[in-house]
Amino acid sequence: MVHRTARIGLRLTRAQQDRCFGLLRSAGDVWACVLELNAWRRQRRDTPLASYQELCRELANAGPGTFGELSSVAARSVLRRYADAWFAAAKRRRSGDSAARFPRRRRRFMPVRWHYGTFTLVGRRLRLPAAAGCAPVRLRLDRDVPYPPEQVRSVTLLTDVGRLWLEVTAEVPVATYPDGAGPDTARSAGIDLGIIHPFAAAGPEGQGLLVSGRAIRAEHRMHLADTKSRNRAVSARTPKAGQRGSRRWRQYRRRARLVEGRHRRRVRQAQHEAARTVIAWALQHRIGTLTVGDPRGVLQLDAGRRHNLRLRQWQVGRAIAVLRDKAALAGITLRLVDERGTSSRCPACQHRVRKPAGRTMTCTNCQTIGHRDLFAAANIAARTVIGTSDGSHATAAPIVPTVITHRRAGRHLPGVGPSRRDPRRQPPHRGEATVQGSVGRLRPAPPSTTVTGSRSTASRGEESRHAHQLGETSRSQH
Repeated sequence: MVHRTARIGLRLTRAQQDRCFGLLRSAGDVWACVLELNAWRRQRRDTPLASYQELCRELANAGPGTFGELSSVAARSVLRRYADAWFAAAKRRRSGDSAARFPRRRRRFMPVRWHYGTFTLVGRRLRLPAAAGCAPVRLRLDRDVPYPPEQVRSVTLLTDVGRLWLEVTAEVPVATYPDGAGPDTARSAGIDLGIIHPFAAAGPEGQGLLVSGRAIRAEHRMHLADTKSRNRAVSARTPKAGQRGSRRWRQYRRRARLVEGRHRRRVRQAQHEAARTVIAWALQHRIGTLTVGDPRGVLQLDAGRRHNLRLRQWQVGRAIAVLRDKAALAGITLRLVDERGTSSRCPACQHRVRKPAGRTMTCTNCQTIGHRDLFAAANIAARTVIGTSDGSHATAAPIVPTVITHRRAGRHLPGVGPSRRDPRRQPPHRGEATVQGSVGRLRPAPPSTTVTGSRSTASRGEESRHAHQLGETSRSQH
């Protein structure tokens, strides 16, 4: 069994929306109270309250109705979130990570979770409990839940860029297959993660897969250009330091948050599409083990301003998490290995190859030619540890892909299809030979005696007479 989460929108009235935001605001008050309580204990040099049981006892001592309409079940979910964050930071600090920080930041809104048995979900109708003496919160979903009702284990109410969402978590069984049709753990494939190609896979029998992420990269570039242009447009009316913002400025900031949230949702969906493509390809070839090269060691290196931005936009940790989640649901094992040196060696002869200017790599030793990301994937696949019949372990032999499947991620992004255009791009230039007619048709431009430079006096006179005739015609029609 694996746990899957689906985010679903809500269709609410104004009163329901106010109640939901009130619950999230009360959850933020619970979080702030825990932070303030531990701040007092630090000043007295006492042990902080971090365990879930101790925090629940403090909540019980506060009494009912302390945090508005927030029920005790919802308030305990906030305490659970704090305890998990505190112990995760403590574990990282014990392992030597000095950058780990304990939760000490206040938040206006905090997600609220209700576990199984405390809520009622029937179709698109959801009933959430409230504090004693308050009416339950009734919500309506904008689409059906993609899981059977008996598999739903919890629901979480949260806000993202000013919009309310509901995350439904369900316990889903791992996929089952007929005999001889499921993934085989003895068949493995190497996965190379990248920016231009999010996933490059090299499997058995010379099978290869290339998932293009150029649409995702274009989405990042267009979003950055759009953000810069909007910042330049409003730089003149930006409030000064210490000055209260106007209504126009608040509307601009709200619009900027909406655009940023839409951009994140588009990229997230494209990442899921790319991972789904890899899993479908692995199931087609009955691959039971995916060996993924972990490139997160290079994220700490300073590679310049532009490349550092590309690395931040890469979101390699999310890509690995999404691929691991979908692999677990399909019954495929995922392992992480060090990818150092895989992109600079030939998988056929293990001779070191210089990095090419393009995507095609040629080995000067054995004259093997292929895509450099597939070369890296083949080298990663060779690092897969395979158990033998006598109980020992061995590594797989690298196989250069010869049959390559090309796929593209992010077909939903604007400007990808031939009939869609990104609204952030400038309209195409029509040229000077034609002008737009009054009824939308293109007609020849009026003749002009000017060839280069500014317009001549004769051409200006002809244009003025032409405009005068058009004005007389329009007046006569009226």
